[in-house]
Amino acid sequence: MSDHIHDESCDHDHDDDVFIVTDKDGVEHEMVMVYTFEASDQPYAVLLDRNDPEADGVIFRIEEENEEAYLASIEDEEEWERVVQIYNQIIEEQETQ
Repeated sequence: MSDHIHDESCDHDHDDDVFIVTDKDGVEHEMVMVYTFEASDQPYAVLLDRNDPEADGVIFRIEEENEEAYLASIEDEEEWERVVQIYNQIIEEQETQ
């Protein structure tokens, strides 16, 4: 997992990090994975809408099955609160460096 934050200083191709995510209304969005982190030994990914970079990011759990990784929505409210809190701490620490 990479703790790399993707921004204008990146020197690699982001097309490999694009995912099609369907929202609750059935609308597809091209999402770019911009950050990954771990919480309680579980990897998570932060994705941004490729066509609306000002929109809030979305956090997904990274699951693995048969050596294939995929993104899963976080349905459990307790898990969601814990993950958001950890992510906010990571961002806060990076901003103070």
